[in-house]
Amino acid sequence: MSRIRSKNTLLEKEVFSFLRRRHVYFQKHYGKVPGKPDVALPSRKRAVFIDGDFWHGWRFSKQKGRLPTSYWIAKIEANIRRDRKNNAALHRLGWDVLRIWEHELKLKKSNQKTFNKILVFLQKDNE
Repeated sequence: MSRIRSKNTLLEKEVFSFLRRRHVYFQKHYGKVPGKPDVALPSRKRAVFIDGDFWHGWRFSKQKGRLPTSYWIAKIEANIRRDRKNNAALHRLGWDVLRIWEHELKLKKSNQKTFNKILVFLQKDNE
């Protein structure tokens, strides 16, 4: 457990590198808004979260029965609730939010689409 990182994971570093190569200036782990988005553009009020599949509950309803203890079920359910609460709080503050799942960046055939999805989201004009 001590080796599991909450900040600057390999996937986050790949996204940061991709954005820097395209001259997108952003804040990492921006602490002035709820949830500390992994990538934030405060001037445009855009936030990107890169969520781990296990920790944030991707397909949680299917995995729930296979988890070893009730601790993990409660932990992941709490993470899901917290993510929803942070999304709602960001929306109330006028921020747009994009959540990216870990598997979207890991799959080679879809990761370029995902990188481009992040780039388009961050660069779109305010509506």
